[in-house]
Amino acid sequence: MFGKIMYIGESEAHVENLIKDANAADLMNVNVIFEDSRGCILGEVQEINSDVIKIRFLGEYINGKYVNGVLRKPLLSSKIRMITKNELTELVGTYSASSFVLGESAIYKGFNIYPSINSLFSNHLAIFGNSGSGKSCGVARIVQNLFSSMYQVQYNANIFIFDAFGEYKNAFGKLNEINSNYSYKFITSNPHDENDNLLKIPVCLLTLDDMALLLQANNHAQLPIIENMIKLAKIFSTNTEEAKDYKNHLIAKALLAVLFSNETISSKKNEIFTIIEVCNTPEFNFDTVIPGLGYTRTFSECFEIDSNGNFGESVLITNYILSKLNDNLDSIKAPDYANYSIKDLASSLEFTLISEGFLHNQNLHDDAVILRVRLNGIINSRLNDYFSDELINIPDYIKSLIDNNGKKAQIININLEDVDDIYAKVFVKIFSRILFDYAKSSEKRASMPFHLFLEEAHRYIQKDNDTFLLGYNIFDRIAKEGRKYGVILDIISQRPVELSDTVISQCSNFLIFKMNHPVDVDYIRKMVPNISDDVVEKQKTLQSGTCLGFGSAFKIPLIVKLKMPDPMPKSGNCDVVSIWNGNINISHTSSVSVQTQPVVEETKQSFITQQGIKEVNNQPIVMSETTQPVVEEIKPSFITPQNMGVVDNKLDSSTSSIVMPETTNPTPVTVQNTNIEQTPNNQVVSQPSNVINFGVSTNNQPISPMPATDTISPIPEVMPGDNNGNTPPTFM
Repeated sequence: MFGKIMYIGESEAHVENLIKDANAADLMNVNVIFEDSRGCILGEVQEINSDVIKIRFLGEYINGKYVNGVLRKPLLSSKIRMITKNELTELVGTYSASSFVLGESAIYKGFNIYPSINSLFSNHLAIFGNSGSGKSCGVARIVQNLFSSMYQVQYNANIFIFDAFGEYKNAFGKLNEINSNYSYKFITSNPHDENDNLLKIPVCLLTLDDMALLLQANNHAQLPIIENMIKLAKIFSTNTEEAKDYKNHLIAKALLAVLFSNETISSKKNEIFTIIEVCNTPEFNFDTVIPGLGYTRTFSECFEIDSNGNFGESVLITNYILSKLNDNLDSIKAPDYANYSIKDLASSLEFTLISEGFLHNQNLHDDAVILRVRLNGIINSRLNDYFSDELINIPDYIKSLIDNNGKKAQIININLEDVDDIYAKVFVKIFSRILFDYAKSSEKRASMPFHLFLEEAHRYIQKDNDTFLLGYNIFDRIAKEGRKYGVILDIISQRPVELSDTVISQCSNFLIFKMNHPVDVDYIRKMVPNISDDVVEKQKTLQSGTCLGFGSAFKIPLIVKLKMPDPMPKSGNCDVVSIWNGNINISHTSSVSVQTQPVVEETKQSFITQQGIKEVNNQPIVMSETTQPVVEEIKPSFITPQNMGVVDNKLDSSTSSIVMPETTNPTPVTVQNTNIEQTPNNQVVSQPSNVINFGVSTNNQPISPMPATDTISPIPEVMPGDNNGNTPPTFM
């Protein structure tokens, strides 16, 4: 298989290729060992040509433990062999109380991959891939596997899924069937859905930054307006005598400013009446009685213009206004928490509008009016349904989020399907900020971890255009500081190039599904530290439902084949055929399919059924080298480490046997004695006889690989379990 070492470089070695046939391609991405008296060096087959096999150095085995990086290079005389079962298990991990099954190795048949839970979920995680590459199904499966672990009991998990399209309810709705103490909570953005919890954010918890986002503030001048609006809403909500006097004080100041301005008398009257119309109290309204010496006038009567072009009762009204001034009230402080609504904010904004500094400054006034329009737009739309006037602190609010009918919910699914992009971004940021603030205030740091799964993360974690307003982007801050407080980002996106550079750079683990766009691929290459071009290139050829995993939770980059989630998320494609044919039972097929039909060379009357590839016209159908065949669920007959591999041209049967990988280039396959019929409705019916399944002989016994020329079987789907055959409970 491997000849002598011909060249040793800084990062790779060139080895003589002794395999001259097509099966040499089966060695791609396979791990090999350079062994000599000094120890063992792990390599990966990177390139194969007719004469030379290029092998990239990955790390060393020291006392049986793998260490990343190579301090010394192999000798020219080093022996080259395939990796053994024990060596491979050291790389992919074993099933234990501190690990979970991520998926199956796409290279090594029957070997599951078990990352450390702490390594994967104590650090920020990025999941990237094209639409249809398997991201949503992959996320659903990963979370399902976490809760189906036979070692772990995730009672204290706090997983918040911000669901852009309402995909995950079906995947996690039966969480309690795994364990009756598990609970799943669905929070909907549809006000008409009476069966679920409606999304509600207490207005009292909104900060200046939150309100700036909500009102889409776009310059710095708007920030003090918003700040004053919140302050006034808090003060007015107390409904104390002091608060009432403060309202009158603000009105009086605004009226005096108009009275002593240089405007025309008619302009003054119009402006004064506008103030009273939008900001009025029992002491200041059109019908308020103003007492004089032996007579009275209403507020509006005081501003009647006489024949001289003056207000008829200017002295009377001026003295009355002056009596309501109290400069001491300018130092009044707002309470930390107050019970007020979005509508109360609108009222306090009007008082802000009449305040000195905004009234006669056209630019400031225009900025304030824009905020008024946006705030009224929220009040007069269904967005108003998402805000409550409940007086609650952050700890109690988080407790209410996690509580699900008296039980603690481990998964909180916030569905934002009915919210447009602008406000979905706002809500996600507000929730994330509240969770982060709570985590920071906890007496014991990181004692209550929160995992924030952000589906379609490019909608929220952008190269942010509102950073200059807020002073920081909340996700940038969580990315840099969240880990030490136990707030972990799990970002899922098909467009990593649109994401914040800061957030990406702080991610320690990556699951990369297939991505084709060169801009995104190049972005990953630039942003992810310590990643080689070879690793980046691997993801381009991945099948749907398969990802490339690398980072702190992985000892080496691994190609992971994820089992389909059960139940599935609602992330499928439209069944166009059913719809076009007028089928009223419109169904959706999954956008992720691990099992795909092979490409068949052009042949007359060629049919493919789920039973396998058929012989037609006594000629075998030859599959294209570009795809893998459909693999039916078969008896679990795998090529195990105990019966596979060759050492020094002898079959090795020891427990530390040489491990051979799955083939990536299928060879021609025929199936004999197959009868093909057509039903009256032109549906193809296959009636196989003596079907030869991939990887299984005619007597259903495992096929052991032979040296060099033997065909390696594709991987059938396997249940999650450790690499010793133990199987955990499944998520149903």
